[in-house]
Amino acid sequence: MNELTQQLLAVLDLEKLEEDLFRGQSFNLVGKRVFGGQVLAQALRAAAYTTDRPAHSLHAYFLYGGDIAAPIVYQVDRLRDGRSFASRQVRAIQHGKVIFTALISFAPLEDGLNYQTDMPEVPKPEELKTEQELKTMIAPFLPETVRKNFMRERQIEMRYINPTNPFTPQPEAPQRAHWMKTHEQLPDDPALHQALIAFASDYALMGTGLMPHGISFMTPNLQAASLDHSIYFHRTARADDWLLYDMDATVTSNARGLNYGRMWQNGELVVSTIQEGLMRLRETEER
Repeated sequence: MNELTQQLLAVLDLEKLEEDLFRGQSFNLVGKRVFGGQVLAQALRAAAYTTDRPAHSLHAYFLYGGDIAAPIVYQVDRLRDGRSFASRQVRAIQHGKVIFTALISFAPLEDGLNYQTDMPEVPKPEELKTEQELKTMIAPFLPETVRKNFMRERQIEMRYINPTNPFTPQPEAPQRAHWMKTHEQLPDDPALHQALIAFASDYALMGTGLMPHGISFMTPNLQAASLDHSIYFHRTARADDWLLYDMDATVTSNARGLNYGRMWQNGELVVSTIQEGLMRLRETEER
């Protein structure tokens, strides 16, 4: 198993402190603060340990930025265990403060009505450049201080449909897509795959709302942060097989943007996401 996959699985290696109380380690994945996808994945993983049903929806709020130098404790409250649905509330606690909260619903798979919209027609992942190949094309034009962090390889393999240079963004329609999967095959653990999909769902989604404004996460005076995040698991999916993540944004106003995502696997719509993000142009880190 390569180092990137080991790092990814380490994110989900939670320590059970006592009944319904877990501790996860923090990692420097995207910058000064804990990556939102890490907290989503760890919270979902913690809740999944308290039931034998798969998750079907998650609704979360990011209350404070996480400290990458400190672990996070996840407290799971069992709100309901019905014949069909199980409901859990998860609170992520760091330095004695709740930094994140989520409501997660679990339900068994069952037969029923079946419909989906059409999957977008896009090039296959094998026909696209890897993310590292794209970065290598840009890297020679970057200062050394920026280049090292920019060239870090993600724990998730990503291939962009219409890649752009994040250092020279231009105004364009708020729609984009990429293929993604883990670098290696993983065990047949549905809860593990759901947690990893939650992890990957936070990549690139909020940036979709920045596209009409011709700015990106590399814009120096941009203050950006995830405010909330919802995930709907429609069908069983694997994180180690290619997922097409198709995203768009419908509105930006009051320094916030609303973004939608759909994940497709083998022609099936397997996951939908919604996220509102803070998008403020000013020189401050206060929220």
